[in-house]
Amino acid sequence: MTEYGRGAGSEPWHPEDPLYGDGGWGGQQAQAGQQSPYGGQPQHYPQPQEYGDWSQQQQPGYDGQQHQYYDAQGRPAYDPQYAGTAQQHFHQGTWDATGTHGHVPYAPDPGDPYGQQPAAYGGEQPDFYGTDEAFPPPVPPSRRRPEPGAEPEAPAEEEHAVIAGGEDEEDGEEHELQSRRERRGKGKKPVKNKKGRTGCACMVVVLVFGGGLGGVGYFGYKYYQNRFGAAPDYAGSGNGEQVTVEIPKGAGGWEIGQKLKDAGVVESAAAFVSALQANPDGKSLQDGVYTLEKEMSGASAVEMLLNPKSRSNLIIAEGLRNTAVYALIDKRLGVAAGTTARVAKHEYKHLGLPAWAMNHASLKDPLEGFLYPSSYAVTKGQKPEDVLRKMVSQATAEYKELGLENKAKALGLVSPWQLLTVASLVQAEGTSHDDFRKMAEVVYNRLKLDNPQTYGRLEFDSTYNYVKNQSKLDLSISALRRYNNPYNTYFAKGLPPGPIDNPGEEALRGALDPTHDGWYYFISMDGKTSKFTKTLADHEKLVDEWNAGRNKN
Repeated sequence: MTEYGRGAGSEPWHPEDPLYGDGGWGGQQAQAGQQSPYGGQPQHYPQPQEYGDWSQQQQPGYDGQQHQYYDAQGRPAYDPQYAGTAQQHFHQGTWDATGTHGHVPYAPDPGDPYGQQPAAYGGEQPDFYGTDEAFPPPVPPSRRRPEPGAEPEAPAEEEHAVIAGGEDEEDGEEHELQSRRERRGKGKKPVKNKKGRTGCACMVVVLVFGGGLGGVGYFGYKYYQNRFGAAPDYAGSGNGEQVTVEIPKGAGGWEIGQKLKDAGVVESAAAFVSALQANPDGKSLQDGVYTLEKEMSGASAVEMLLNPKSRSNLIIAEGLRNTAVYALIDKRLGVAAGTTARVAKHEYKHLGLPAWAMNHASLKDPLEGFLYPSSYAVTKGQKPEDVLRKMVSQATAEYKELGLENKAKALGLVSPWQLLTVASLVQAEGTSHDDFRKMAEVVYNRLKLDNPQTYGRLEFDSTYNYVKNQSKLDLSISALRRYNNPYNTYFAKGLPPGPIDNPGEEALRGALDPTHDGWYYFISMDGKTSKFTKTLADHEKLVDEWNAGRNKN
């Protein structure tokens, strides 16, 4: 074979080939001893812009296709097996053959329909360029075009991972293969139905996002209502269903409003507070137990709370003995008579008494004097010990504020317990608030053992009545002096073992600040006011006057 590069055998070039040892596609070297037509310089040729413009004759051992090689950057490269092939390039409408005869042009023969020209170097093989037998060079994958008449493949539909129910990679490959089989008409295996899983996934997404948007909208509406909207409020003065509400001492408007809301009285605490601030008497609202109705407007609730008739507190009057207080508590709690008295007798040490009120001998009731006169919120369902504890706490706080513990010795007394006992005597014998200071002086003067009027005896009827649990005025002096009891001040000198009632604030202040006018005696002529005297003679004149007036009636 004379066309270089197409011979059979392991040696592609003959040693006498003028292009033997060619450096490759980048340039050609002339055979030794011959002058290169280009001055010995490597010959560079432009890269072909079109394919299919040249062909090769099929030879034995040759597969009939032109092989083109590319480097890593996609540029044309060469194979050493074909390094000596005569390179032919179509340049400006003519053929240029490399080698020593590269300067000889060959014009096409108009009579040759297939363009078969003799080989550039006397080759016998015909050139099949432009014939059906020609094989075009391979085209890189990136530059390939679909074959004429071939139907282009439709791109497969893509599904979002969330909508597809989270298909894994294997499911995707199976789906792709199935799609290809269906397009070729060879698919026999039915496609796996995933609409159920897709529908569930879509539903979950809708519910999640829908719930989130709904929550944002709800809290946004509540925020707007709380900041700018009107407070929810009932209309009218109630639905007729009564309910008892306890308002604690010192409670503010919001705390009261919340208690009313919890009891079903008002619809919102804000509505109550708004009505309370709008009422000019709102600041005079007192603590206590109130009987109200459910579903009242804020304004109606405020009006009823300011009405004394709706207040149903347990009122402890000044000067009441403990026996009377126990009976009131039993009645308010709806328990059997005597229940609170038994609790007081057995639990008094655990009800909060101060240290100075403990461990006194011969006491009729250790809690006497500590059920402070006031208004207490007491309703059914409470325990007697809780009510007693609240009263003791109130008394202890009042006594501390008045300074009983610090002022007792300045008044010639041993302890605040004795000062409290004096106050109870002042409360029992005094008939008006104006009498308390004078009555306190009478007590202090008679306690002096060397006084020339009573010589240390108080001789108060109230102490005898306390022991007898009675309230009589017409008592026999002889009978009083014979009754042996530490509480009977006609029989025993000095103060009784403890208080005989529960004194109020005015009586306490009178005991703390007595007059200094020298009073020893007193008598109430009308049951409302008392007259005071300094001597027994003056006192007996008033007694005769009182008896004369009683006999006339």
